[in-house]
Amino acid sequence: MTTTPLAETPPAPPASAAPDPARSAHGVPLPPRLPLPRRIFTHPALIHHHRLAAVVLVVNLGLAGYGLGTGGWSTTELPASQLAGLTLANFTLAVVVRQQYVINLFFWLATRARPDWPLRIRRTLGKVYHFGGLHVGGALAGTLWFLAFTATATVEARRDGAGLPATLVVTYLLVALLLTVCGTALPPVRARHHDLFERVHRFGGWLALTLFWALTVLMIAADSGSRPLATALLTAPSSWALALMTFSVALPWLRLRKVPVAVERPSTHVALVQLERRRVPFPGSSTAVSRSPLLEWHSFANVPAPGQRHFRITISRAGDWTGALVDDPPSHLWVKGITTAGVANIETLFTKVIYVATGSGIGPVLPHLLADEVPSHLVWAVRSPRTTYGDALIDEIRTARPGAMIWDTATDGKPDMVALAYRAYREHGAEAVICISNKKLTWQVVHGLEQRGIPAYGAIWDS
Repeated sequence: MTTTPLAETPPAPPASAAPDPARSAHGVPLPPRLPLPRRIFTHPALIHHHRLAAVVLVVNLGLAGYGLGTGGWSTTELPASQLAGLTLANFTLAVVVRQQYVINLFFWLATRARPDWPLRIRRTLGKVYHFGGLHVGGALAGTLWFLAFTATATVEARRDGAGLPATLVVTYLLVALLLTVCGTALPPVRARHHDLFERVHRFGGWLALTLFWALTVLMIAADSGSRPLATALLTAPSSWALALMTFSVALPWLRLRKVPVAVERPSTHVALVQLERRRVPFPGSSTAVSRSPLLEWHSFANVPAPGQRHFRITISRAGDWTGALVDDPPSHLWVKGITTAGVANIETLFTKVIYVATGSGIGPVLPHLLADEVPSHLVWAVRSPRTTYGDALIDEIRTARPGAMIWDTATDGKPDMVALAYRAYREHGAEAVICISNKKLTWQVVHGLEQRGIPAYGAIWDS
């Protein structure tokens, strides 16, 4: 049996701090929750992703207040050119923060902190992977500014009585497109129709960028006076903003490659896919792969082999696409862009971490165990690990972490992962817990620990 049993029950918390009434299924008393005023900030509505989105919206609200106050704007006649500029500024933010080089830069900057810095600073820097809130805030603010621009342009066109100009036709098309993209990105729609969301986001984004270029050219041509159009375009800030967005969107596709792969299937549930690239990816990074590059992309954690040019990705049966790949292994896969940092790359902020994983969550964890850059302990709950993932992978984990807790759910049932995470956190003297699992369990572990003051991290499914 691969299960490492729990040791004796740990001592109870000090009498000054009454233990939480909730106890785990394993008899492990959890520490008390934080006082309510502090615990509020661990609520799902106030995660850092939402806070960043709120900051962007508040800044834009402040700009609107300034414009209507001392900026000379009138509620009956808003300045169309400034509205257009604010629209593009926000959409530029939304696009650029999703660029892979920028994402890696965010992680690099956040992990410059040394382990001897105050923990409260390092635990906040560890939330760097919530940067998607800037994308959401910029997209929402840009859409709202563009709606204001559309209303202003419509009023001006009616006042001039010149019929329906081409700029207004393009504007209305953009409004419909932006509202469609925003509508499919709403959490309930996105959760139920993820493929639709992904395709609308991709093709709708490309079309929106094209229409913004058309609208910008039309507006500059109408206002260029005697200057040549090319000169007017080169000196317009809107052109440079659109050029930056276009470059950011196009860059990953300029690195599109079809690469040969070798697929090993230790079971009907898992495929271990080996790829080769000229530059070996760094541990914990992810690679986007596809069989149909225009339709569907999936990102998986890279597991580089020390001293080798090849690396692996672990693909478990979790839907139609992954199931088809396990059942019908391809000889080639498309890869796009560059390898990108993931949540577990924040490990270097801490002196020691606990990795909590379930099932195929071992994929993003394994490269960090092999690289051994930071002392860590593994807690992995998985059904029939050797049958599912093969002896070679389990032996590799055991070699890297002889004391790892591998909990076989087939023989021992489903464990209380919050209790196991806390137990490991305390017994191994760790500073943080990183959870790689499905959405529901990740949130249970992260929230369950954070509301008790323990730094915890896990994916937020915002990409």
